[in-house]
Parts: sequence; C-alpha cells; structure tokens
Amino acid sequence: MLRGLASPVRLRILRLLNRQGPKNINQIAEALGLPQSTIATNVQVLEEAELISTSLGKAAKGQQKICAARYSEIVVNLDPDDPSRDHNIVEVEMPLGLYTSSNVSAPCGFCSTERILGVLDVPELFLDPRRVQAALIWFGRGYVEYKFPNNAKVLNRAIAALEFEMEMSSEVPGTNADWPSDISLWINERKVGTWTCPGDYGDRRGTYTPPWWKLEGSQYGILTTWRITAEGTFLGERKLSDIATTDLDLDRHHSIRLRIGIDDKEGRPGGVNIFGRGFGNHNQDIKMRLHLYATNALPHIAT
Repeated sequence: MLRGLASPVRLRILRLLNRQGPKNINQIAEALGLPQSTIATNVQVLEEAELISTSLGKAAKGQQKICAARYSEIVVNLDPDDPSRDHNIVEVEMPLGLYTSSNVSAPCGFCSTERILGVLDVPELFLDPRRVQAALIWFGRGYVEYKFPNNAKVLNRAIAALEFEMEMSSEVPGTNADWPSDISLWINERKVGTWTCPGDYGDRRGTYTPPWWKLEGSQYGILTTWRITAEGTFLGERKLSDIATTDLDLDRHHSIRLRIGIDDKEGRPGGVNIFGRGFGNHNQDIKMRLHLYATNALPHIAT
C-alpha cells in the first residue's frame, strides 16, 4: 500500500477517482493529460496494492477496465504499539445541538458561542436547524435525546461498560446555587438513574463561557460521568440503580439512544442546563465511551 501511494501520478489518479467517481483508462489519461501507457502501468500498481477496484465494462470495441477508488482516507499509524492507547475503548463526542428528538417546556432555549439562537421560552424552536450550533441548552421540563453510533457492532465486540460524560447544572430563571434538581438519564428507553444536582451556578464566569453571556445567566455546571457496567449504573463511585449493560439490548441495535431529561415522577424537578464546547468549565460536548471486552473474552452469563 505504501508503495502504491509513493508516486505523484498515482496520488493524482486516486484524487481524481475520489472526486469524480469511476473512470476508464482513457478518461483518466485525458483528465490528467498523461499517456495511456503511463496510466495503465500506475493503475496496475494501485490495483495490486488494493487501493482501487477494477471491473470490466462494455466499450465501443470490446471491453474496457473501469477503475474506482476504494478509500477516501488512509491513516498510517507509525507507532501502533503506543502504550498510551487503549484499543478496548472507543470514544465518541456528540455535538450538543445534534439531538435527534426533544420534548421540552419553558423556561427553555439554546445559544451558540456567539449569540442566542431563535427566541427564548418557545419549545417549538427546539426543532430549529440552528440547534446544531448550540453550545448551551436549557429547559425546565422534558428531555433531549441523542443517537450515538454503536461502534461495538461494527467491531464485532461485546460491551463491558458504557460511559457518558457531560457538564450539567440545574435551571432556574437567573441563577441559584441552592436549587436542587433531579436529572435523569435513559439509555435505549430504559431509565438508568437519577442524579440530584445541587444548584444553578452563576457566582463567577465559567472558564470557557463567552464574555457576551450575561453574568446573571447560568455560567457553569458539574462534570458528571455516568457508568453502566454488568453490576449496575454508577455516578462516580455512587451506585444509582441495578440497571446493567445486559438490560439495555446493546447488541441488538446499531445506535445507542441517550435521553437527558427531567422525570416529573422525581421529587425535585428543577430543570437542567447542559454545557457544550465553548461554555462552562469543561471545553467539551457530550462524550460516550464504550469499554469493550477483548476480542475473544466475551462475558460469561450465568444460567
């Protein structure tokens, strides 16, 4: 493969096929302004390196070889045994505004790092396409739901533990450090646990909160890590419930649905702020980590 890439001509061929789609030898030669013999020789090298695929198609006279790129990106890891990398962990960071469904009630709204998006306290605007720019979301009741890719299915690996990491606080008009709120998480429609956030913090500007955002507004939250294992669901070291990875049907779906919201059945439904990149004290969106079993070390299920 490295030999296949080690030629300016072959790189031009790959770029052409990536940008314009499959072509025959004559079309490649014409597009690049090179002799057909040069293209044919280099196509053979690319074919042997499995960087392109070829097929035979009908031509005006006989048959022609159709060439197509197999990859749009190739990553060469020059230090594959780097001990700092854990091949049993897959991490995905989901942009805050990329939720797939919502059902919220006022007070509610969202803003980017530059401005408030839309009109405040209008739940219907949570469908506004501008939500993809959101760096801070807040609502008093309801939920937002995200779909994360279940990369364990792609890798054909079993999930030993599942983690979600996000910065959150309670939500009250203005701020109030003594405003408890029961914030719940659902995964694949199963409620895994509830955490009581102590308050809505505005005593100082968040580390990454932009200067235009008024000090009277929510400034930062608490970075929470929710972990679901074979033993149950935990927030840090505290166990929240007995809901375990085996209860979530993780091996049946190509996506993992995360719902963040306020359950009216809980005693202190005090709203929620969710902080993303460019807001709060932690410059990140919502992170999911899949902790995978080794290839041949699948979990033992007692019967």
